[in-house]
Amino acid sequence: MTAIYSEDTIKTLDWREHIRKRPGMYIGKLGDGSSPDDGIYVLLKEVLDNSIDEYMMGFGKTIEITINEKRVTVRDYGRGIPLGKLVDVASKMNTGAKYDSKVFKKSVGLNGVGIKAVNALSEHFLIASYRDGRIRQAEFSAGNLIADHKEGASEEKDGTAIVFEPDHTMFGKFNFIDEYIESMLRNYTYLNTGLTIIYNGQKFFSKNGLYDLLMENMGSEGLYPIIHLTNTDIEVAFTHGNQYGEDYFSFVNGQHTTQGGTHMAAFKEALVKTIRDFFKKDFDPSDIRTSIIAAISLKVEEPVFESQTKTKLGSRDMGPHGPSVRNYIMNFLTTKLDDYLHKNLDTADILLKKIHESEKERKAISGIKKLARERARTASLHNKKLRDCRIHYNTKDERKNESTIFITEGDSASGSITKSRDVNTQAVFSLRGKPLNSFGLTKKVVYENEEFNLLQAALNIEEDLDGLRYKNVVIATDADVDGMHIRLLLLTFFLQFFPNLVRNGHLFILQTPLFRVRNKNTTIYCYSEEERVAALEKLGKNAEITRFKGLGEISPDEFKNFIGPDIRLQPVRLKKEDDIRDILAFYMGKNTPERQDFIIERLRVEEDPVEMVIAS
Repeated sequence: MTAIYSEDTIKTLDWREHIRKRPGMYIGKLGDGSSPDDGIYVLLKEVLDNSIDEYMMGFGKTIEITINEKRVTVRDYGRGIPLGKLVDVASKMNTGAKYDSKVFKKSVGLNGVGIKAVNALSEHFLIASYRDGRIRQAEFSAGNLIADHKEGASEEKDGTAIVFEPDHTMFGKFNFIDEYIESMLRNYTYLNTGLTIIYNGQKFFSKNGLYDLLMENMGSEGLYPIIHLTNTDIEVAFTHGNQYGEDYFSFVNGQHTTQGGTHMAAFKEALVKTIRDFFKKDFDPSDIRTSIIAAISLKVEEPVFESQTKTKLGSRDMGPHGPSVRNYIMNFLTTKLDDYLHKNLDTADILLKKIHESEKERKAISGIKKLARERARTASLHNKKLRDCRIHYNTKDERKNESTIFITEGDSASGSITKSRDVNTQAVFSLRGKPLNSFGLTKKVVYENEEFNLLQAALNIEEDLDGLRYKNVVIATDADVDGMHIRLLLLTFFLQFFPNLVRNGHLFILQTPLFRVRNKNTTIYCYSEEERVAALEKLGKNAEITRFKGLGEISPDEFKNFIGPDIRLQPVRLKKEDDIRDILAFYMGKNTPERQDFIIERLRVEEDPVEMVIAS
């Protein structure tokens, strides 16, 4: 039957309905808190951005944040929202002070949307403003006003307080992870030197800005002292290490632009030009940038981002009457960096040596690259390794954040996942046997080894992560000794050659149930021995228990339960103090008595030693 297209099918949604029906437009994905870009952290960020904007305008040096279970409280000491507009600011779209560039010249929140999205997606939302000895409060639920308290006297310091609890009907069972929040707060303080943020009693403060950010995020010392350059609207810090790839942190008006944008492209271009000009040699750009760790912060009037979540800058100009972003960054870097290198010739010598080393390695593998690419293309044509999906992360499709690739081993396991998957957003890459232990090898092995070459091609990460085809790269192996070994070999490969895939939160371990406990009426899947015991208590001792030894033993119909909406993914995360070289040398190098003792000790407490250190 053909649907009727008439006037009755044209609908206008209330702002609350629109946000709740299309949350992805406002906060990206919903998520359960297991990933740093899940919606609950975006809600917190939207509230914090307003407090940060107050600080940037010179009001309120302290922000206090408390999270108790699932309820979040943010208190700043800025000017406070004008009391008569309190309800409007929280509940009327496109309402705010950020349209007045004199009041908020270089702010993050520009569209009057963010706080409304938090309101609409919270089952409880309270906003209070303290201003000139007066207070006004309003309470909402799912965006609906439920209490508008009368204005009254107050002895509190000026500022704004917002309390919200994300709506469990939207976010399901979610949890805030301190590590993700603390990382966000550190970034705020790096970008706003002098600002103090107190989170559940823990103090965050930075004196040296992006210099502190790099020191915090480098597992070991750089090859040369961090180059730290500043001006009114720009700050840059960078050095080189020994890792593969390029590691960037980019910000605009205090917003972490995780996907870069025009400022990031301009920085890369200006860096290459300045170094080429200084050494008077036409180096390949990749040789200059390989192993760099850099941070750039830019302040722009009326910035344009490519989405409400503000992860990529689209602005071409510094402001309505300012120079282009490209020219501004180019002029800054070609002057400041050139001066620095002339004054610090020891640093320049180390940098030159690093460039030559990168050039030497690049030329060593250039001869096999063309052949490796052809092998990858042919394999893709014949669909030998990759069963692709239709929606990818490097597209503009609204479901791109759901794009996932499962890396598994064996025909039975890959077959079960392939038959169970969502063909729109889930791809499967099938390994043939155990991959090579790549520890200590150069990147040449990525092209010489067929499995690694095809995996790199499938992910599209040969040059950098900009072309990454899947948001989530999921290692899916059996929960036995062989499966764990394959998992560790893949972790070694990614950490050795593509550490930014891990640092940027793209790598996960698929959690599948160890047991199925069921009676005639109920089936419970258990991911641990504790869950199995609890299931037996609930269903009775006569319940049937099945132990899943491998992914291939799980039927496709059942597998849909484990890679669908309730999928359990364990993120692989690196702690700030982790040095990748030391980790890999300890776990994947030649056996040592120290490592043997470590493993034996951990087996006594029934913990996985590598997972304990590398993943949370």
